[in-house]
Amino acid sequence: MARWLRPLVGALLLLEGAAALSFLHHRYEELVQALFRVQSQCPYVTRIYSIGRSVEGRHLYVLEFSDSPGVHEPLEPEFKYVGNMHGNEVLGRELLLQLSEFLCEEYRRGNERITRLIHDTRIHIMPSMNPDGYEVAAKQGPDSNGYLTGRNNANGVDLNRNFPDLNTLMYYSREISGPNHHIPLPDNWKSQVEPETLAVIQWISSYNFVLSANLHGGAVVANYPYDKSQDQRFRSHRRTVNTPTPDDKLFQKLAKTYSYAHSWMHRGWNCGDYFADGITNGASWYSLSKGMQDFNYLYTNCFEITLELSCNKFPPEEDLERQWMANREALVAFIEEVHQGIKGLVSDENNNGIAGAVISVQGISHDITSGDMGDYFRLLLPGTYTVTASAEGYHPQTVTTTVGPAAPSLVHFQLKQEVVRKPPERKASGTRMNNKALQKKVVPRATRRGTQR
Repeated sequence: MARWLRPLVGALLLLEGAAALSFLHHRYEELVQALFRVQSQCPYVTRIYSIGRSVEGRHLYVLEFSDSPGVHEPLEPEFKYVGNMHGNEVLGRELLLQLSEFLCEEYRRGNERITRLIHDTRIHIMPSMNPDGYEVAAKQGPDSNGYLTGRNNANGVDLNRNFPDLNTLMYYSREISGPNHHIPLPDNWKSQVEPETLAVIQWISSYNFVLSANLHGGAVVANYPYDKSQDQRFRSHRRTVNTPTPDDKLFQKLAKTYSYAHSWMHRGWNCGDYFADGITNGASWYSLSKGMQDFNYLYTNCFEITLELSCNKFPPEEDLERQWMANREALVAFIEEVHQGIKGLVSDENNNGIAGAVISVQGISHDITSGDMGDYFRLLLPGTYTVTASAEGYHPQTVTTTVGPAAPSLVHFQLKQEVVRKPPERKASGTRMNNKALQKKVVPRATRRGTQR
């Protein structure tokens, strides 16, 4: 199907019986009421939970959609949207509230596309990561809001510059052939992050998220990792150098899925800037250190992009309906992208799931790991791949599989446990041997050389 037709066909599937929604800016209490209203309207497929509190004590609420709320079902991927990370960039916040109402209403109407999406995906929606900053921006209002008013949290910290800098560790690790995924955090990381950042890090450590987007404003473009240029380590002045991840082509495809389903993002010319296809590598635009999307990719299994959705960071209420119609299909289509590549179970010979098994794809130097139940999800473009599953104490297993353009390929691994062979017991004899002679007799030569070195 032609690329331009796909958003149209998807949009037509959503048009029938679309709910009439209220297009208003929501202060914190109103946001909470809107979330609980959705939960009360769709109690069997939704759940509300808080991942923590802001500096000023406001809950960071998440609305979950699933046919089994509160439960991870094996082979069902986890997806998340995060809005309002910068308190004065408010369109994402309102769009996620609209999306929540829309998913609930369309599920109740029996919309097949939405029903299938909720049954096959566990969707987590956080409308506001920075409710304190939003309240500051909202007091100014859309007419007089300054470019930076309310951007930061209540401690004056930019939350998208507050995550541990794993890029620098990754670049060094790459030079010494170290780990290419799940880069360990610095020992003192908790003392360096804000309450909102800490809550998000603990959140994404607790759920095996596969795909994500965080919603911003001030431009119109889909931005993908890496955000931080490697050259920034060596030069103090700002650099704009394309810095791709090992999954660069996949990230471009994810970004284009949103931009081409959006009413005008894909055209490229927006807000006085031009981005071909409406997408950009983050570092190629400008280098950003300690950002959230790079952190997701380097610390978890989650592939995250950043969506810049409006030239006006705080658009007037009369523009909200137009913006919702421009983004509605894109928001749904991007969730559907979580269902591609390969997925499966990694188990032992007794069919017990193996958590933390490493899934490696030949030719892509970025691995992912299996979740607590042994299930894994590896986003991949269509093609043929050689995939290896490995876990400590087990023999690795390698398979070749072909990925199609539609549903993910199901690839299971059953690993055989390594047999630890004990050295044969020595029979008692009348000849006594001192420790040094015994070591010389039973320790392999290669080990002795290593010890001497």
